Amino acid sequence: IVNTIAKLAKTCILRLTVCKLYFILSDKVANGGASMWCELSQGNFFDEFQMEGVAAEHNEIYLELVPENLSRALKTAQNAKAVKIKLTNKHCPCLSVAVELPSLSSSSRIVTHDIPVGVIPRRMWNDFREPSVPDFDVSIYLPALKTMKSVVERMKNLSNFIVIEANLSGEMNLKIETDLVSVTTHFKDLGNPPWASEDGCQSSAQDRDLESMAEACIDIKKLQQLLAGQQVNPTKALCNIVRKRIVHFILLHEEVSLQYFIPAVA
Repeated sequence: IVNTIAKLAKTCILRLTVCKLYFILSDKVANGGASMWCELSQGNFFDEFQMEGVAAEHNEIYLELVPENLSRALKTAQNAKAVKIKLTNKHCPCLSVAVELPSLSSSSRIVTHDIPVGVIPRRMWNDFREPSVPDFDVSIYLPALKTMKSVVERMKNLSNFIVIEANLSGEMNLKIETDLVSVTTHFKDLGNPPWASEDGCQSSAQDRDLESMAEACIDIKKLQQLLAGQQVNPTKALCNIVRKRIVHFILLHEEVSLQYFIPAVA
């Protein structure tokens, strides 16, 4: 999961609560930045989990870190007997990853990585709240991510932008259009997720023409980063398109959910 996030973000926020961990990237969409929300239940990953936030009613911790550094530290832990992650204060606040490695003698070998982190003050926590699912025009299941990745990688050599379009009949197209070439890859029979709205009825998308396409043009590099970084093999992957505004990807796994928002370009 951390490897995937390291491909998407140079720095991110790690939010710790009693039940869950979140990795958050909120580039300002106004600057054309993508944003990400990744959620894991701590019970699926840790045998022991103790944390204390700033106060009983604000029992959370927000840290800014470089995911690549955490990814490197965890790589050394692949054959470890145990791994302990704790917040320490050395010359600066650090996330210390203590890795107990198997040893031939009776004494154990422990390697510690100290990853510098920034502690986010409480007045800024609201900047990192969960994004709401946009009011989309079309929601569709994605084709096999490996297939999609190879298509996008080829198209990346032709243009900096890609148009994603889909309809409510399970059809999705990936298109590149330049002065010299126009290329389209068609996917059929993908299926559309059933979304229920707040009042329990089917969402308003049901009233729309099933054949009409909703499209958004996005930065192809951002899409490629998402597909290239995929090391969490999702059980479900879907995409919501707000016409000409945003493409919202949701990757679901038993232990983790990842949402990724890519704003459209004019």
